[in-house]
Amino acid sequence: MEKKEETREKNEHPVEENEKPPEKGEKSPEEERPPEKDKKPPEKKEKPLEKMTAKELREIALEIPELTGVHAMKKEELLEAIGKFRGVEEEVKKEKKVEEKAEKKARVSIGDLKNKIREFKALKEEAVKKGDPRMAKIYKRRINRLKKRTRKAA
Repeated sequence: MEKKEETREKNEHPVEENEKPPEKGEKSPEEERPPEKDKKPPEKKEKPLEKMTAKELREIALEIPELTGVHAMKKEELLEAIGKFRGVEEEVKKEKKVEEKAEKKARVSIGDLKNKIREFKALKEEAVKKGDPRMAKIYKRRINRLKKRTRKAA
């Protein structure tokens, strides 16, 4: 009978060799852990609307009671509708970004780009004469990129 009692005790409270069995007043490690249902997911900072997917935007739009036909909307329409609901601030930010990009493009003139192309052509010729194909290839790529930029700036 003693063997049966020992096996019952083992089945009731499985204890590994390294661990001590829980005493009457103590809780087992499993009981000490808080239940997983009570855990709250960490709050995430909301990323900008432009970087969200259409699915994420639909979830936000569904929370807005004034919007209808959310599931039929495309991403651009969702962005516009949510932007109107939240305010015009986001549209202003977008306009500023567009203006900044235009200014960057305007800063570089075609003449400046062509002068750089001439410099790189001279450097490429020197590299070819010295027998350095690696540098010649690098200068060739830079020249091609600058040519593309001149076409875009025109």
